Amino acid sequence: MSNASRILLALVVGLTLGIFATSQIPSAGKQLDFILDIVGTLWLNGLRMTVVPLVVALVITGIVKSAEAARAGPMAAKTISWIVAMMILSAALGALLTPLFLSLWPMPAESAAALRSALTSVPAVAEQPPLRDFIVALVPTNPIASAVNDSILPLLIFTLVFAFAITRLSQEPRAQMSGFFSALADAMIIVIEWVLKLAPIGVFALAFVVGSRSGLAALGAVAHYIVTVSMVGIVVGAFAYPVAVFAGKVRFTDYARQIAPVQAFAVSTQSSLASLPLMLKKSEALGVRESTAGLVLPMAVALLRVTGPAMNLAVALYVANWFGIELDAFDYGAAVFIAALTSMGAVSLPGSVSFVTSIAPICIALGIPVEPLALLIAVETLPDIFRTTGNVQMDVALATAIEAPEKEKADAIPHPG
Repeated sequence: MSNASRILLALVVGLTLGIFATSQIPSAGKQLDFILDIVGTLWLNGLRMTVVPLVVALVITGIVKSAEAARAGPMAAKTISWIVAMMILSAALGALLTPLFLSLWPMPAESAAALRSALTSVPAVAEQPPLRDFIVALVPTNPIASAVNDSILPLLIFTLVFAFAITRLSQEPRAQMSGFFSALADAMIIVIEWVLKLAPIGVFALAFVVGSRSGLAALGAVAHYIVTVSMVGIVVGAFAYPVAVFAGKVRFTDYARQIAPVQAFAVSTQSSLASLPLMLKKSEALGVRESTAGLVLPMAVALLRVTGPAMNLAVALYVANWFGIELDAFDYGAAVFIAALTSMGAVSLPGSVSFVTSIAPICIALGIPVEPLALLIAVETLPDIFRTTGNVQMDVALATAIEAPEKEKADAIPHPG
């Protein structure tokens, strides 16, 4: 059994036993609730302690690697530009679609209230500072203090500037700095993987507490969450079709026919990397030259998870809605920026790791509780199907979009005779 399956099983068993213990043996259920609340909180703190150093290291290495890839030639630079634009647009779509879906199909009020009361360890949401103070604080006077105080947005702005400064260094010091932050990211990934190996225990403990305090309401809330976040991923992934048709100059029926086997393979493997050989084959069937597909698709697999920003932001906004947190236009702008940036830095990570490193910074920056993420990670296997499917669709569509202008240039060259 995979670790993801064990985590999901731990969630189901924990919720079931929590509901049963409270309803049938209240005294024992209360004692277990107290003990398991401590266990679950310790595991959650283990996840949180990795977020800041890992996000900083990933953002720096991601920008440096992207800059190096862009130097490889005009086609590589164009591919990077497409990837950055797609990640930003994905985050913006997440900010638009999630509130829309929640307004059309709200989370059951009784479930939201029960779950809020169940997570008693969630800290109170801090009051938002005045607009002037918010803007001034975006440029940190002390980045170390920002890291200590979990001031994610100012820290990421400093990290972004610092990363671009590294790209302007000469080759040797640039390689040294890149190597240091790459090693830091690798070390933190090992730490978070250790923590995630304990996830079945931590998720079971937290699920028991939620089940004992919220009862059957928790089950309905989990189902509502899965559908809402998955719908965001489905819509964002569907934009691959117009990209292929209008930018890639491919007929809709041809793209739909060629992408169907890739979608099926992605569902079965839940891996963009494993789908790469089939993506290469189907891209060539759509008229993409081998030289173009061989450059664009590996870059897309390595740097582009188009559903990531939208679905990561959807998770954060879902939790905000769950806890009744009102967000203004500046909050949404900050959320879009953080979602795009952290998702670009985490594209090469396993899904369970990137779930934490990409979503926790959004929550921390906007004052959204991160505690629910420890439970939601248990059901991430289901939305992840739509994450992977949308990603491979867009990877192939991107290859057609990069190829289309190259075809036009080739057709414009006069041929002898």
